[in-house]
Amino acid sequence: MLHRSTRRVTPTDTGRAFYERCLHILSELDEATSAITTSQSQPTGNLRVNAPMSFGTLHLSKVIAEYMALYPSVHVELVLNDRFIDAIEEGFDVTVRVGATQTTTSLVTRELATARPVLCASPDYLEKWGEPVAPADLIGHRCLHYGYLGFGNKWRLCGPDGEQAFGIQCVMWANNAEPLRDAAINHQGIAMLPSFIVGDALKTGHLRPILVDHPPTDIALSVLYPRHRHLSTMVRLLVDLLSKRFGGQPYWEGISMS
Repeated sequence: MLHRSTRRVTPTDTGRAFYERCLHILSELDEATSAITTSQSQPTGNLRVNAPMSFGTLHLSKVIAEYMALYPSVHVELVLNDRFIDAIEEGFDVTVRVGATQTTTSLVTRELATARPVLCASPDYLEKWGEPVAPADLIGHRCLHYGYLGFGNKWRLCGPDGEQAFGIQCVMWANNAEPLRDAAINHQGIAMLPSFIVGDALKTGHLRPILVDHPPTDIALSVLYPRHRHLSTMVRLLVDLLSKRFGGQPYWEGISMS
């Protein structure tokens, strides 16, 4: 079930299928064991959690503190970064994702909520530069983009003709969303950021939504965990708490889009 060469060993299709089946069997064994042990004792052990930086600092950290208060025998390692990690390869027990997730039968994916991106700018910026009335107007504005230079020339927005890409003039790129939010609050341009980052600024009026008839596509807030981790009690309790705190309409929503 292996391909062998002088340099490497890789599994055949049959080998990969066998591996995935073994993971499924181990997952069922974990669940059966946990069903017995959960009612008998508090969870104990080490739990590794990964999440995006901004979501982790603004929202997840409070839930992690609550979890640790409920289960003091669990030791949590929380790693925050915005790069796309391989949860299996890097040994994480729980991974929180905003947007695209890994497609693999080795991971269970549970969607918690919708993360709604919002196009927004400060009232002072809009007074100085004017408010765009159509997506094509963005090319004449200062735009603040989440991502990297090579991919910072278009935003995808929805409208009567479906989703389309529109050119933008980027004056700032960042691989973390909070500096972009702060630049927008300080009148430096238009940003497209999730409501869990700009929700407070929208509620206070420091930022104002624009092009509300052409919203960006919603993205999912999800939690992922490996099927074969022998930590299913700790994992399940954290996943349930995350679902309780972020599920349904999240507390950062309720923003007027008019």
